[in-house]
Amino acid sequence: MTYRLFEGKDHASTYQKYRFTPPDEVKNIILQYLDKKKGQPHLLAVDLGCGTGQNSRLLAPHFQEVVGIDISECQLEEARAVPGFSNITYRKGTAEELPFPDCSVDLLTAASAAHWFDHSRFLVEAGRVLKPRGCVALLGFSDSITRLHYHDCGGKLNQMYEEVKQVLLPYTSNRVIVSEGKLEELYSAIPFPDKERIESIQVKSSISVRNLVGFIETWSMFQGYKKKDPKAADELLLKTQKRFLEEMGVMSPDTEIEQEMEYFCVLASKPG
Repeated sequence: MTYRLFEGKDHASTYQKYRFTPPDEVKNIILQYLDKKKGQPHLLAVDLGCGTGQNSRLLAPHFQEVVGIDISECQLEEARAVPGFSNITYRKGTAEELPFPDCSVDLLTAASAAHWFDHSRFLVEAGRVLKPRGCVALLGFSDSITRLHYHDCGGKLNQMYEEVKQVLLPYTSNRVIVSEGKLEELYSAIPFPDKERIESIQVKSSISVRNLVGFIETWSMFQGYKKKDPKAADELLLKTQKRFLEEMGVMSPDTEIEQEMEYFCVLASKPG
């Protein structure tokens, strides 16, 4: 299965280095929703499909305890290696079989991961482990709407970015396509009456060309391409970086460009 592409040690290391931490704009929406629906105290957050822990670390200051769950031990090893977060623990597991008692979790969240879940089994577990008025928060971003800006060559950079995605299109899982649909089917299946889906959270940030190319390397479809043709995959990254730098008229891959992304968030609260 495609999700197995996340389990390798090399991919985990790349994921730790280049994968984005969710933006504060989205984090604040989630915490405000939890405050409104459940209120303090915020004791336990569970981060599903936590990968190398970016979202877990973002939540850590706001909860007594955060538990990150992932199927990949290599990803979890990378997460555990990050110092300074004594209230986070990481466990191997899946979203469909959660190692928590009934009514014990304040927040159940997943960042760019829920499209890999078995939706019906996940929702049963969510209903079981959440406290009354506990919340689900599933977030992600629409890469098809990502826009790059650098002086007057943004249009050309966006064209190059799209060309990379076209090369990788045959290796794109149906699950990734679900994510591009902003989890509409999963949202519709949530049995809690109190739910909402925020479809467009605009976030601007700066990213170096080196890190943008590294981000491409984290994609599941790139890993599928690399598994089939490692040499061609590596050449795609090198060629993409070279083309970007030439178009920008710069030498250093650490040159930063502006990146505009559109995040979404599915929120729901278990009845009290």
